[in-house]
Amino acid sequence: MSRIGKLPIGIPKNVNVTLNGTKIEIKGPNGSLDREIPELIGVNMEDDKLIIVKKQENRLARQQYGLVRSLINNMVIGVSTKFEKKLQMIGVGYRAQVQGKELTLSVGFSHPVVFVIPQEIDVKVETNTNLTISGADKAAVGLLASQIRAVRPPEPYKGKGIRYTNEVVLRKAGKSGK
Repeated sequence: MSRIGKLPIGIPKNVNVTLNGTKIEIKGPNGSLDREIPELIGVNMEDDKLIIVKKQENRLARQQYGLVRSLINNMVIGVSTKFEKKLQMIGVGYRAQVQGKELTLSVGFSHPVVFVIPQEIDVKVETNTNLTISGADKAAVGLLASQIRAVRPPEPYKGKGIRYTNEVVLRKAGKSGK
């Protein structure tokens, strides 16, 4: 039995959960998220907890058991307290700007790189080189952060590029003269 799947999911007071057949909808102060639940997995609501159960005992049901529990738990956490990723830009002339729903990055290319920010995600720029990406959907926040990082990943010699705030970049020694 999955150690993750059998843990109950606590529901905070400010979060509403609606079960409608194979669809779960979770609403909270930071938005609303919904997800389709596979047929092999069931969700039961008891008091202020959600309990995930397997409807069958087979390999696919065991695979989806812990996954569905983690996804629903992330939905509950996201609508009650937003998920956040912080990025740091290191390099001469590197900067970012947010104008409406567009993020413009100047990272040493001959042209600025423009990202369209999805509706459910907030991007804040602090001190031109620090970005904070936040939203209720953990996957959407992580995807946007990884796409921004992929524009100019940190290079190993000088460490220039876009990195996560707590990321450690291993540096190479480079050439040494005689």
